[in-house]
Amino acid sequence: MNYIYWLALFSVVVAVFEKLWPAREQQQLRTWLWSDFVHLVFNGHFIGLILYGVSFHHVVPPVETFLSEHGLSDAFFFGAVGGWGLVAQSVSALFVIDFVQWLVHNALHRFNFLWKIHQIHHSVKDGEMDWIVSFRFSWIEPVIYKSVMYVPAMWFGFAPEALFFLAVFGTIIGHLNHANVTWKYGLLRYVLNTPHMHLYHHAYDAPGKGQNFGITLSCWDWIFGTAHFPEEPCPKIGFPGVELVPNDFFGQAFWPIPLAIPSIQKTNVFASMGGVAVLAGLYAVSLPPTVDPPNSGEAEQRNVSDYSP
Repeated sequence: MNYIYWLALFSVVVAVFEKLWPAREQQQLRTWLWSDFVHLVFNGHFIGLILYGVSFHHVVPPVETFLSEHGLSDAFFFGAVGGWGLVAQSVSALFVIDFVQWLVHNALHRFNFLWKIHQIHHSVKDGEMDWIVSFRFSWIEPVIYKSVMYVPAMWFGFAPEALFFLAVFGTIIGHLNHANVTWKYGLLRYVLNTPHMHLYHHAYDAPGKGQNFGITLSCWDWIFGTAHFPEEPCPKIGFPGVELVPNDFFGQAFWPIPLAIPSIQKTNVFASMGGVAVLAGLYAVSLPPTVDPPNSGEAEQRNVSDYSP
């Protein structure tokens, strides 16, 4: 089943959960909801196609050539779980990849230049926290995550089906973590990330270096001491300076450049135009490289055998 169908199914199901068991009274048809829908479509589908094109045409070939020339291919594509069954691969992929994501998410909060990128996801304010904002994040984040995840994924050699399971399972957990529900999962909270726990990740007064970094699993936060799980509801979400972040998808695609140009901060036509230019550039980079045809003089000198397979 195509991922896009799972994404649509989970979106409908969790939206129903919010309607039946709302945690907070908040407006469902809010002003910038259209922007989050664009994030959902773009980050849920198109950014994957773009990054696939970039990696397939421009990244993987030179990497594989380098590894081959230096005799490192077998070490890099080790296939550590190659003989394992699909269930064992799926479970191991969940823990291995999620731990890598936890490390990346931690870094997004601890390094200032990465935090500026991550601010798009934390631009969610009171009255906006619902399932759809799980896909409100900068296009740069998938670039960072996938670049870091590429090495362990190739070394372990997880089957595509195991990685597909990870994507699907991560989507439902991500939807629920941002949903307008209060579920705490009982003892499962020590393994799975929860809506209550993740709301505190978005807390306005969260520590400067962050808390509750779990993506799908919460166990890493409990193990490494970054878990924060008070019983009372989170009083306020966002972060100091959130008012500077553009509200629309296209302006957010241009972030954090507006920080250096005060005249185009907030929702501004120039920031939005910059975002359109960035997205157009991403699409252009994802296309296969063009090969200049040989000139007529070179063509006349070449033998027909040069064009044979």
